[in-house]
Amino acid sequence: MTEPAGTTDNYDVIVIGAGAVGENVADRAVQGGMRTVIVESELVGGECSYWACMPSKALLRSGAAVVAAKRVGGAAEAVAGELDIAAVLRRRDSFTSNWSDDGQVSWLGKTGIALERGHARLSGVREVTVTHEDGTSTVLTAAHAVVVSTGSAALLPDIPGLADVAPWTSREATSARSIPAHLAVIGGGVVAVEMATAYASLGAAVTMIVRHGLLGAMEPFAGDLVLASLRENGVTVRTGVSTTGAARSKDGQVVLTLDDGTTVTAAEVLVATGRVPRTGDLGLEAVGLRSDDWLTVDDTMLVQGDAAELDGQWLYATGDVNNRALLTHQGKYQARAAGDVIAARAAGRPVDDAPWGTHVATADHAAIPMVTFGDPEVASVGLTQAAAEKAGLRIRVLDYNLGWVAGSSLHSDGYTGSARAIVDLDREVLVGVTFVGQDVAELLHAATIAVVGEVPISRLWHAVPSYPTMSEVWLRLLEEYGRP
Repeated sequence: MTEPAGTTDNYDVIVIGAGAVGENVADRAVQGGMRTVIVESELVGGECSYWACMPSKALLRSGAAVVAAKRVGGAAEAVAGELDIAAVLRRRDSFTSNWSDDGQVSWLGKTGIALERGHARLSGVREVTVTHEDGTSTVLTAAHAVVVSTGSAALLPDIPGLADVAPWTSREATSARSIPAHLAVIGGGVVAVEMATAYASLGAAVTMIVRHGLLGAMEPFAGDLVLASLRENGVTVRTGVSTTGAARSKDGQVVLTLDDGTTVTAAEVLVATGRVPRTGDLGLEAVGLRSDDWLTVDDTMLVQGDAAELDGQWLYATGDVNNRALLTHQGKYQARAAGDVIAARAAGRPVDDAPWGTHVATADHAAIPMVTFGDPEVASVGLTQAAAEKAGLRIRVLDYNLGWVAGSSLHSDGYTGSARAIVDLDREVLVGVTFVGQDVAELLHAATIAVVGEVPISRLWHAVPSYPTMSEVWLRLLEEYGRP
């Protein structure tokens, strides 16, 4: 272990991890008058900016635009030729700033957030030791709070030979410099669906190996519609099978052995089977917590456990690392709340004496909006039917075919999609909404407002959707429920 070089810097708040979540914590803390430093060992901007949200959606968008045009008479006749793969990759690169964080570093400076580059480890209560690339170290101390915003990493399952074939994770898939002739995808969740969709549109033969069904945590009809579309678009989807072994052949191909005795051969294999917390070398044991584990927090993002008892309330965790909702927008939401809470506590104010008011507690237990950007898109917020029933709610399920909405038929010839709303009958409010179809992501925020705001059904009747738009589905769902 490198000995500290003797440099010690004092701050009000130390944030470990300069991804989108850590940046938001630091920004909010600075706005609250806190002297704040952020520590990053890789690129400022983190996973979302360089290896997840932005590059993945850039890879998806070109193919989606062509498909959308081909679904509209008149436009379809104007579409000829194939995607320009080099142009798609250049566009992807522009959204990652060619993996340069100069712009994000400049933003930190303008915002008043100090930056320490290096690997951070907790070395005591309110103390972080940063080891720099040249081997020197700096000790940072926080007067009020340390916030862990280190995110998550791809889970590599314990499959014999898999590690030896240099499998892709989401990072390699979103930053690839060329398109493999054949890509095998292990997994059936969001990353698996999105990357299978993207690479198929970019000309790769794609085989998905899915142990159970696609998008298993969502409404079953969502997975069914996505599965049908993937197969229609040439993706081979093997369901009900698991990978039991992997090896590279002499010609460099990856050969995957499945538990039904068959094999899949591909140029590359993408593993998309889940996430693990990036807490392994963070020094958590120095404050009485387990390494390599998710950090449990309360609704103000304060870490629960022995660390919270060491010397008052000081250790927080925001974003993926707390395992509440592994989504960038939810992590940023948590970050804003945590930054405000830290500033309020430092000033001796009640936690509720913040911009969040009496709702400082986060709402991400049951009102998580999320989108899977496949073809079709899946957009949902709140509870599924199964989750609502498990919670013991007395519910009514409203289903409607999105293709029957005038705006949908104008949007795309032969539009295929579905909408579901879950009504809590005792309160007469929506507790969950799911849309599946082309471009339904843009319908989701209205649903999020209805669910989070607990808007009574009787008031939703007065939120009149414009005609002819896809949003008319709201009227159709209300009609399914019954006249006011």
